[in-house]
Amino acid sequence: MYELFKNLGAWLVAGEQWSGSDGIAHRLAEHLQYSLLATLIAAAIGLPIGLLIGHTGKGAFLAINLASFGRALPTVGLVVLVFLAGGLSMLPVYVALVALAVPAIVTNTYAGMTAVDPDVKDAARGQGMRGHQVLLQVELPLALPLIMTGLRLALIQVVATATIAAYVSFGGLGRYVFDGLAQRALVQVLGGAVLVAVVAVALDLALSGLQRFLFRHRTA
Repeated sequence: MYELFKNLGAWLVAGEQWSGSDGIAHRLAEHLQYSLLATLIAAAIGLPIGLLIGHTGKGAFLAINLASFGRALPTVGLVVLVFLAGGLSMLPVYVALVALAVPAIVTNTYAGMTAVDPDVKDAARGQGMRGHQVLLQVELPLALPLIMTGLRLALIQVVATATIAAYVSFGGLGRYVFDGLAQRALVQVLGGAVLVAVVAVALDLALSGLQRFLFRHRTA
């Protein structure tokens, strides 16, 4: 075991591992690109849905159950299904990652909206605010902490799962895992897994710190 971790450390710090198109820096950039783009697409889909059902109170049962269904989808199975239907491209990967991220965004956005005190909304309407004004100026600001938590959870889930891009011959940190398995290179497999875990933890800590900074006055 000691020898394994010693070899892992040597693999991670070796200069040749960080340069070129197969280097860690390049694979990390690919991984972040896949993850951020998928999360942005999921946010563009999930945020309006969560805001709408939270504001109107209509469609909540359907939306939450669809979100639960999306969370239960087998990611690799979905990649294979879209791959068979659409051919070799990044489309299957993005479809699977977006399907994974949307549930967390929808459910947390909806939870944030429903957590807003009804008396606050009634007071806003009593002051002459219209529906969209109540949504944008009252409900949305108050729901933002939970909305950001949903985005944070979605991004971390996507980062941890974006290794599937390598499953259909694309890049990212998953390349080390799948290539290592094919070559029976345990150190490379472990190195890829460690890198993914480090990136996920680092992003989680960064987003958590940003969230605490942005809403520090609410908890004061």
